[in-house]
Amino acid sequence: MADTLWNKGTKASDIVEDFTVGNDRVLDMALARYDVIGSKAHIKMLESIGLLTADELAALTAALDGILGEIETGRFVLEDDVEDIHSQVELLLTRRLGDVGKKIHSGRSRNDQVLVDIKLFLRDELRKVRDEVMELFNILMALSEKHRDVMLPGYTHGQVAMPSSFGLWFGGYAEALADDMHMLKGAYHLVNQNPLGSAAGYGNSFPLDREMTTRLLGFEDLDYNVIAAQLSRGKAEKAVASAIGSIALTLNKFAADCCLYMCPNFGFISFPDELTTGSSIMPHKKNPDVWEIIRGNCNRILSCESQISMLCSNMPHGYHRDFQLLKDILFPALELMHKCIRMTGFMLREIKVNPRILDSPIYDYLFTVEEVNRRALAGMPFRDAYKSVGIEVNEGRFHAEKTVRHTHAGSIGNLCNDRIAGKMKSAADF
Repeated sequence: MADTLWNKGTKASDIVEDFTVGNDRVLDMALARYDVIGSKAHIKMLESIGLLTADELAALTAALDGILGEIETGRFVLEDDVEDIHSQVELLLTRRLGDVGKKIHSGRSRNDQVLVDIKLFLRDELRKVRDEVMELFNILMALSEKHRDVMLPGYTHGQVAMPSSFGLWFGGYAEALADDMHMLKGAYHLVNQNPLGSAAGYGNSFPLDREMTTRLLGFEDLDYNVIAAQLSRGKAEKAVASAIGSIALTLNKFAADCCLYMCPNFGFISFPDELTTGSSIMPHKKNPDVWEIIRGNCNRILSCESQISMLCSNMPHGYHRDFQLLKDILFPALELMHKCIRMTGFMLREIKVNPRILDSPIYDYLFTVEEVNRRALAGMPFRDAYKSVGIEVNEGRFHAEKTVRHTHAGSIGNLCNDRIAGKMKSAADF
């Protein structure tokens, strides 16, 4: 039977323990350093209210620093007969310090201990995602500027529609990431609140200084009401899932574009051979496997929010063991998110665009709207101009003048990339 913080001397069935613990021991390793960081703040507060002496605080702090060093150098191990990371840290402290190690849990429950660990972990994860998204944004913006005058067909309903440009295409996805960053920022502010001291969801009789631990842990605010602190379990994870889902949706659509544009029937973009894959029987194939895997993994990330919503519904307030499963859903999705963002940037550094796509006559009809607008600007009523161009198309007499005169904000001739960069800078300020 595993060594548990809640062990009262009875033995749970091994099969029950195996089922309820599940994959938690593996996932807990991601929380190890945060458990130590949270514990260091907690004991400093305990000393300030007289529950630890200065010597006990010094000894516990030194021991925790030692454990943190073991974690960061890969020497920390969750022992086979220890239930979770929280038990392991307390067990090590007790082994090394004796009864002093047992005092560390005063004034907290494993519930608020887990909440603190997860919020500290998610706060760092959101910052990492922010930095990765910023790097990808900068790549897209540079490509938008580099290829701002290279024309690209625009499609609606999968049909040739109107002129576009690579400047618009790259810049459009860059601005979409700026919108995604607002979602990320909102999730960050929701996560960045301190639940420590809420204990099992109803506080406790110790005179805890929760403002002190808030400062020590760098939280921007408290989860004040102790019930609200427990209600944040699941809500914080859902907010993070929603934010990375927004990024995943952007990358999913971009990957789908790239799969289509790489097809020889389109031939809009290409990548070096080493970034594509071949066929076991067709020697000519250059498959977009990287983009397909990005597209598929982003779909998996998109499902994360729904899974969390379903897991957390229909439970009354307070802690329930169901919440343990949140890590199984969110932690792998975050790892996939990091990989997809980084891989998208890696591929984009090698992208090549076709500068002569519109030379083909199959794109002549891209310019019908341009001709309608030219006639309307010359004084012809719009509906008459639309009808006259339509007749020419139907009779095979339409001649495309392959020029565009788009000057309004956000158009081919006025990308507003500087304003998009400003939008992203504001959104990423957290």
